[in-house]
Amino acid sequence: MKNFGKVPSGQSSQLHTLSNANGMIAEISDLGATLVSLTAPDRAGNCSDIALGFDSVEPYLADENPYFGATVGRCGNRIAHGRFTLDGVEYPLAANNHPNGVPCHLHGGNRGFSQRLWEVVAQSDRSITLHYNSPHGEEGYPGNVSTTVTYTLTPANELIWEATATADSATIINLIQHSYWNLSGEPGSSIIDHIVQLHADHYLPTDDGLIPLGQLAPVAGTPMDFTRATRIGERIEADFEPLRQAGGYDHCWVLTTPAPAGLAPVATVHEPTSGRIMEVFSNQPAVQFYTGNFLDGSLVGKQGARYGRRSGLCIETENFPDAANQAAFPSAVLRPGEIYQHKMLHRFSAK
Repeated sequence: MKNFGKVPSGQSSQLHTLSNANGMIAEISDLGATLVSLTAPDRAGNCSDIALGFDSVEPYLADENPYFGATVGRCGNRIAHGRFTLDGVEYPLAANNHPNGVPCHLHGGNRGFSQRLWEVVAQSDRSITLHYNSPHGEEGYPGNVSTTVTYTLTPANELIWEATATADSATIINLIQHSYWNLSGEPGSSIIDHIVQLHADHYLPTDDGLIPLGQLAPVAGTPMDFTRATRIGERIEADFEPLRQAGGYDHCWVLTTPAPAGLAPVATVHEPTSGRIMEVFSNQPAVQFYTGNFLDGSLVGKQGARYGRRSGLCIETENFPDAANQAAFPSAVLRPGEIYQHKMLHRFSAK
């Protein structure tokens, strides 16, 4: 454990280290239960950091931080117009995001879970558990919510992120682990040549505000088809309205065979030069695949790397975006006596 810097309250943030016998190291900050770095071996066994992030806590608190490695909530992804209705009551939220000039609520608001200091309640060499109590009314959400997140680094080169939550009155929740990956181990380089496969045969078309329109669309015959392993750059500049709206890939894919009681395969990412492979599994019904379209080179991260456009990709397992406003989507409501559970497993290898 080492000091990671101070937050505005004057409290110190700490950086905690997990490791395994294969040379993998994960660093987790108690600010936002954030994965700051993860080293993984390439085909020659050389370990490099493959997660985007910063060298100290201060940039994580800035408005410009695009949620590098954070646990975001209460409700990750976007909520239309910054409001939702639950049990007949409308709840206004911060409209803190404006894609194409359209206001929406993003990743929990102005100071969501990613901007809060979490309490470390257990730690070993390979695992850390953090806890956060979100009070009723925080960022406009109803109910007191108790949330626990555990990171585990296994001997099999797996990083597991598990989140649970309970509430004392009805609320909505969609916790997301928001790491940006660049499997090359070359910070600041492009992810255009990464090869991606998504186990999803439908996606959610959106309006100009990147809010789902409510229906599922087949990926077949479109640039959204990653059912076979495909180089990101192969079709990202295609003349296709969803790609124009988002400036690249920033959409929700619906898993073909979800496993709410287990773990379903979600994605495989391969970086050919290093040989690194990342396989992702989850119990959630969908995944947001994002190609760092809004990174613009203004952020300087670890090792002095400047993060330009498409220098990282996100594979965010989740419930459907805007589920709080769309009755046809899987429910995002958490009621007293229920337990929200989200498990996400990353398996790393090289070839």
